[in-house]
Amino acid sequence: DTMGCDGGTIPTRDELVKLKKKPEQIDRDVELRARWAHCALTQQELKPPIVACELGRLYNKESVIKHLLNKGDAQSDLASHIRSLKDVCELKLAKNSSYDPSCLGKADSYVDTKAAQYMCPISGLEMNGRHKFLFLWKNGYVCAERSLKEVPEAVRSEWGKDYDADHVIIINGTGDEMEEMRKKMEQRRAKARKEKKGKKREIAESSVLNGESSTSSSAAKVKKEKDTG
Repeated sequence: DTMGCDGGTIPTRDELVKLKKKPEQIDRDVELRARWAHCALTQQELKPPIVACELGRLYNKESVIKHLLNKGDAQSDLASHIRSLKDVCELKLAKNSSYDPSCLGKADSYVDTKAAQYMCPISGLEMNGRHKFLFLWKNGYVCAERSLKEVPEAVRSEWGKDYDADHVIIINGTGDEMEEMRKKMEQRRAKARKEKKGKKREIAESSVLNGESSTSSSAAKVKKEKDTG
């Protein structure tokens, strides 16, 4: 019994979906949904407040807090780079007015229909994994990469005119992009450690200098007392 539209049986919608989508495409949609609509730590649906790490993975803030309280969990390997809440950034996300939560349960609907919960506030592109999205580490403002390329002044009004490109994080990037994010993270952390050491050295030096000045003033006072006495 062959299926087709040559005067034989009329294919059902399900059959058309199967024709339209190859198994690998359905797998890709499921993977996209897992990465863009679920917490990377718990696989639970993302709900505000939503945070991202320096590698661009998405999490429920509540899950990150639980992870930090229970560092012995198996999940810790995935988030071993998150040592405190300072290692995540709360995202400023624009809601998609066309979002339909009922679509989330259907493998063929996540990308085909307006099922993405968030979108780029500048371009209107959906945050569903089909478009590259970025955020600025310093303020968490999220937008599509296309907006940065096509309407840079609109992005700069949110990120600041002189934003640091090294502080721009790609959300759910490819393997190579993730590796690039990891390198940037390590560089930022090394710089922060260096600055912290520098500040500690300055404090130590100033306290030594203050100690010397107070010692010399005490010595001068003692000498004066001896001379007058």
